[in-house]
Amino acid sequence: MTVKHPREHGRESRDLEINPIFSREPLRVPRYAMPHGEMEPDTAYQLVHDELMLDGNARQNLATFVSTWAEPEAQRLMAECAEKNMIDKDEYPQTAELETRCVHMLARLWHAQNPHRAVGCSTTGSSEAAMLGGLALKRRWQHRRRAEGKPADRPNLVMGINVQICWEKFADYFEVEPRYVPMEGDSYHLTPERAAELCDENTIGVVAVLGSTFDGSYEPVAGICAALDDLQSRTGIDVPVHVDGASGAMIAPFVDPDLEWDFRLPRVASINTSGHKFGLVMPGVGWALWRDEEALPDDLVFHVNYLGGDMPTFALNFSRPGAQVVAQYYNFLRLGFDGYRRVQQTCRDVATRLARRIGELDAFELITDGSETPVFAFRIRDGVRNFSVFDVSAALRERGWLVPAYTFPENRTDLAVLRIVVRNGFSHDLADLLMEDIRRVLTRLEKQGEPHRDADDAGGFAHGAETKNARTPGRD
Repeated sequence: MTVKHPREHGRESRDLEINPIFSREPLRVPRYAMPHGEMEPDTAYQLVHDELMLDGNARQNLATFVSTWAEPEAQRLMAECAEKNMIDKDEYPQTAELETRCVHMLARLWHAQNPHRAVGCSTTGSSEAAMLGGLALKRRWQHRRRAEGKPADRPNLVMGINVQICWEKFADYFEVEPRYVPMEGDSYHLTPERAAELCDENTIGVVAVLGSTFDGSYEPVAGICAALDDLQSRTGIDVPVHVDGASGAMIAPFVDPDLEWDFRLPRVASINTSGHKFGLVMPGVGWALWRDEEALPDDLVFHVNYLGGDMPTFALNFSRPGAQVVAQYYNFLRLGFDGYRRVQQTCRDVATRLARRIGELDAFELITDGSETPVFAFRIRDGVRNFSVFDVSAALRERGWLVPAYTFPENRTDLAVLRIVVRNGFSHDLADLLMEDIRRVLTRLEKQGEPHRDADDAGGFAHGAETKNARTPGRD
C-alpha cells in the first residue's frame, strides 16, 4: 500500500490541539512531524487511544479472514513473548522447539507419509508461505531443466484468476509468467481440464486453492492432480501441485476428513496455510510445509548452527515475532483435534444458517452457501434495479458491519457480490443481529428509485478478491 503524504496546506496539515487528559492544560502536537520534546506516557497513550476509537469494531468485520478473537490465556502468552524474535533460535531455543512441534503436528494433520521427513517453517502469514512454495517450485524446475541441458529462463505458473493477490506478486517479483484460467459462466475457480490445458514443459507447478477468497469454495485438488497425472502419461510433462490452503487447510482436516486434497495425493508437493485465519491465532503467522526434503531444494535453505545443532531456515523475512508461533502451539495444545473440529463446525453451521436465511430474502441470490469454508457470497437477484450490492454494503456500515462488495474478475465482471466470512467468535446471536440489520436496510433501499453506489465507491475493501488481468500464455 502506497503511503500518501499530507498536503502542506489546508486542513490535513494542522497540528493537533488536544486536551488528552481532560483535567490538564491543553497541548499542541504536530500530526506529521516528530514532536520536539517528550510528553507523559499516559498523555501519549490517551492521544493514540482516542484516535483509534475511529477504527471499526474488529468483531463486526465480516470482510477479513483474519482472527479477531482469542482466549485471554493466548493473549497473555503473546504478551509474555512480545519481545522474542523468531529468528534468534539460539537465544530462544524453546520457542524454536514449539515451532518445530507445530510443523510436525501440521504434517500429521495433512497426512504426510513420513511426518518426520516433512519440511516446514512458520512465516509472517500465508502470503509469505505461498511465495516460499512458489520459489521451491521454480527452483526444482530450474534444476531439472538444467540437468536435462534445456533452457530454464521462461518459467510459468498455472492458476485460476481467483487466486489471492500474493500469487500475482510472486509472479512479478520472481519473474514467473502467470497463466490465469479465467472465470467462465458459473465456474468461479480452477477446473482440472483448464489447468492441464495451460501446462507445458515450462510450467513449474499448478496452484490449487482450498478456499477461494471470492466465494469460499474449494477447488477440486484431487481432480486437478488426476488431470495432471493424465497429462504426464500422454506427454511426459510432470507438473507438481501447490495447495494454497490459507483458509481451507485449517478447515477441511477437521470437518471434511474424507476429502483428499493434501499429501495423500502424491502430486501435492507443498501446502501453505494461515495460522492467523482459521488457525485461530491473532495476526500474523503462516505456515509452509513440503512433502519431504526433495520437494524443497537444499540450496534455498540456510543452515543456522544453534546449541551445537543444525537449524535449517527458509523464509523471506528475517526478524519477526515469536509470540504468534507460541500462540499457535497454545491453540493446538488447548483445543486438540476435537476442539478445532468443534470450532470449525460451529463456524460452518453459523455460515450455512445465515446464508440460507439471506437466500430466502427476495432481494438476494446465493453464489455459495458456506458449506466448504465458512464463507459465502451472494448477489442482487435479477429484476431488482433500485439498489446495488454497493448500496447494501454502505448501508450496513452505518451499523458497524463491514461486508465487502466487489465485482468478479475478467470474463465475469458483470457479477457483483457481497461476501461474508464467519470466523471464531461470530456467533448465531451475532448472525441474528446482522439479519435484523439486513432486513432494516432493505426496507429503506427498496424505496430508492435507482442505485446510488457502484464499484467505484467500494474502495480497497475486497480483502483478497482483487481483480487481476488474465494474460495469454506465452506472452511476455
